Amino acid sequence: MIFVVLFAVFKGFDTAGHHKEGAVVPYTYSEFVDAVKTDKVRSVVVQGRIIKGETKKNKHFSTYLPLQDDRLLTMLDKNKVAVTGVPIPAKEENWFMRFLIGWLPMILIIGIMIFFYRQMQGGGKGGGPMSFGRSKARLLTQDQVKVTFKDMAGAEEAKHEVEELVHFLRDPTRFQRLGGKMPRGILLIGPPGTGKTLLARAVAGEAGVPFFTISGSDFVEMFVGVGASRVRDMFEQAKKQSPCIIFIDEIDAVGRHRGAGVGGGHDEREQTLNQLLVEMDGLEGKEGVIVIAATNRPDVLDPALLRPGRFDRQVTVPLPDVRGRQEILKVHMEKVPVKDAAEGDKIASLLARGTPGFSGADLANVINEAALMAARFDKKLVDLTDFEKAKDKILMGAERRSLVMSEDEKKLTAYHEAGHAIVGLKMPEHDPVYKVTIIPRSNALGVTMFLPKEDRYSHSFRRLSSQLATLYGGRIAEELIFGKDAVTTGASNDIERATEIARNMVTKWGLSDKLGPVTYGEDEGEVFLGRSVTRHKDVSESTSQQIDVEVRRILDDNYTLAEKTIRKYMTELHAMAEALIQYETIGTEQIDAVMAGQLVPEPEGWNVRPPELGELPPKKPVEKKQSKSDA
Repeated sequence: MIFVVLFAVFKGFDTAGHHKEGAVVPYTYSEFVDAVKTDKVRSVVVQGRIIKGETKKNKHFSTYLPLQDDRLLTMLDKNKVAVTGVPIPAKEENWFMRFLIGWLPMILIIGIMIFFYRQMQGGGKGGGPMSFGRSKARLLTQDQVKVTFKDMAGAEEAKHEVEELVHFLRDPTRFQRLGGKMPRGILLIGPPGTGKTLLARAVAGEAGVPFFTISGSDFVEMFVGVGASRVRDMFEQAKKQSPCIIFIDEIDAVGRHRGAGVGGGHDEREQTLNQLLVEMDGLEGKEGVIVIAATNRPDVLDPALLRPGRFDRQVTVPLPDVRGRQEILKVHMEKVPVKDAAEGDKIASLLARGTPGFSGADLANVINEAALMAARFDKKLVDLTDFEKAKDKILMGAERRSLVMSEDEKKLTAYHEAGHAIVGLKMPEHDPVYKVTIIPRSNALGVTMFLPKEDRYSHSFRRLSSQLATLYGGRIAEELIFGKDAVTTGASNDIERATEIARNMVTKWGLSDKLGPVTYGEDEGEVFLGRSVTRHKDVSESTSQQIDVEVRRILDDNYTLAEKTIRKYMTELHAMAEALIQYETIGTEQIDAVMAGQLVPEPEGWNVRPPELGELPPKKPVEKKQSKSDA
């Protein structure tokens, strides 16, 4: 559009002054040449390529020289035509073209630079092309932060640790009169999905103060010095809004060890970290600014960031226990229609016992999957069956019913999974069998799921040995029923896991009588986390050989134990495999009946398949927005 306007203006300047004069006859150039040759022209005035003249009959004419004609002056002189040359007036010179030729490249370069600067900053939404040094922290006012401690379930100890911050922000004089200072930084540590961000929002919601939120990766930019500039700008904005909270999510993106890696670390990231350290030192406790950061990798953070005076307090947000999971489920189930409150409490209790190791995000996913499952069956309420199916989908993977298995492969898979279940049931301190299925899920042709009765935080030698025997149960069942030549690769993952457990028992956990309570193996510190390049803790060749022998002994002992168990309970193995072939999936009720030698009851809803969703609803018509030109 700009170039069209410029062209029109240029054409306007270019044609200015070329208007018709009265009593002037326009000649073509050919007519003009003929008139000169026939001696009809008395005089001409040449002005650039415009030729004006007078005939011998006192008529005025004008013409335009289309091309440079070197013979024209010779012809005029031969026919004795008076020739007068007139310079082009300054106002008619094409000065605009000369201006464009001289300045247009510079204008284009400046325009392109401004365009790219604005694109790198999200189209210039930050307020201009030079705003990339401004902080990207998003400010939530007191009215926008709706989360409170009531919305945070399953982390009572963590809430108790940060509760003091709320009192600090509401009434700092209560602590200052006793000489106490407001902590400068709180570091929230915990696995992914445990609610670290939610806890930080809850502190701001309870205290009723502004909340600045930013990710650690938002500081680091391709331009050197931008991250440090954003840190300075963020703290300046926070001091104007004090008392307030600055929340930095995933702080390990900017707070990693300085000098990490071969040849030094990332200069821009290290400058940003240095500026963060300086700004936190500048908080004397009177500004009312508290920095809360979250990470699930505290081991990679720079020691200077963790010293007292920066992040004064480290709060661990762990995976919830059974009571915590029950409370979290109740919070999320408030958004899902169930029969009544009593039914909801029952479902929450059952799910909490069956989901050990689940984080708050995992539990929220279970509730959401259950709601989607119920919607697929066109139910009005979400019942226990939907929650159980959702839990199985997350624990074991989605069912792959479209995968076609031959009868022989189906039978082999049934005996393989029955072997896992039989050994697991008879091993001491082993988790109970929760469910066995030969429906392909995820990357497995079958799954045997064990669930602990309670949360476990340590493992005994007997428990680990039971796990090893159970892992070999599937391969042994294949070998005993179908012969060594028919053994498949289906046990590859079982063998890998068993070998890893046995090696850890010997080299890490000190559970070998022969090698003793000693850690063997190389130091696993990574160079890129600031660890030394040359520091290793190698083992001798003879020790390494002893480790291999001890690992093999542990595996062989448990392999033999699993084989003896399956041979002893061969009848139950056949019965469980037949039940799996018939019903595809069996639970604790069917497993107990098999082990007791009773008739296996039919699993509830075993032949119910999720219905098809049907035809897609019609697309909504797209409303065409009225443009300004149409308006």
